[in-house]
Amino acid sequence: MLGSEERFLTRNGLAARQLAALLLHHETDTRLPRLRDFASDLKVGNGTVQTGLQLLEEAGAIETKARGHLGTYLVRSDRTLLWQLAGLGTLLAAMPLPYSHRYEGLATGLRAAFEQVSVPFAITFMRGASTRLSALLEGKADLVVVSRFAADRIAAEHPVRLLADLGPATYVGAHGLLLRREVPLETPGLRVAVDSSSEDLRMLASRAFTDRDDIVWVETSYMQLRDLFARGEVDATVWNLDEVRDHLGPEVEVQPLGNEITRDLALRNSRAALISRSEGTRALDAVRDSLDFDVITGAQSEVLSGERLPLY
Repeated sequence: MLGSEERFLTRNGLAARQLAALLLHHETDTRLPRLRDFASDLKVGNGTVQTGLQLLEEAGAIETKARGHLGTYLVRSDRTLLWQLAGLGTLLAAMPLPYSHRYEGLATGLRAAFEQVSVPFAITFMRGASTRLSALLEGKADLVVVSRFAADRIAAEHPVRLLADLGPATYVGAHGLLLRREVPLETPGLRVAVDSSSEDLRMLASRAFTDRDDIVWVETSYMQLRDLFARGEVDATVWNLDEVRDHLGPEVEVQPLGNEITRDLALRNSRAALISRSEGTRALDAVRDSLDFDVITGAQSEVLSGERLPLY
């Protein structure tokens, strides 16, 4: 007689593993598809499907009940066991470095949302939307966090899809124009810091100085900003205020961004977006419809208000 693990390596067992992935889409107390519908999806016979369902019941992953002409209902399911039997592994999300409470809250919310649907989940932190996009396209991550502004641009050029727009101020709180004190904005040859690894900030800076052809661009990162301003090596930049609020000295003043186009870009830049590959992954497809994105934003709000400790 085959052991419990060996039974899932037979033809019927392989069908059971596929059924486990499909059943992750179904809530308890809902009617299951007919055997022939499952069989059509899996391209196997009705008997194989029936045996596969029996294997899942015997393993304790599901409990079903026939209700006559109403069909068969899913009475109970162990999502963790279904996930394990389906062989879906750990879902990996890539997001920006958690240098601010806003990003810590976002990471905390992501973890909470995936824990709610009993899915093995991990986060990797990568600076720069282009770096996270590469990880996504190369299959090293299942979903990535970028701004909505970046997501729209990426979707126009790459095979990705938008999973969710989490709303205003979920990615960054605000952007501002940072200017070295006593340096007029109109100064010829103004030296403007820019981080090309962030498409958002590069575009915002470009739009903020769109009418200037005398700008001297200085490549940098937020970690170098304070020193560059203090040494007088840069005069201005457009930056995420969450990132620099506690890292700038008295020699720098913050001014609001200018025209309506720049403000519109900043607004779209403030919204966190979740994107995945267009073809998706088995793991992400198995839980996408069950994810409650309000859990993410709720946890983030609690972290920002101090009601919840970051946990990710």
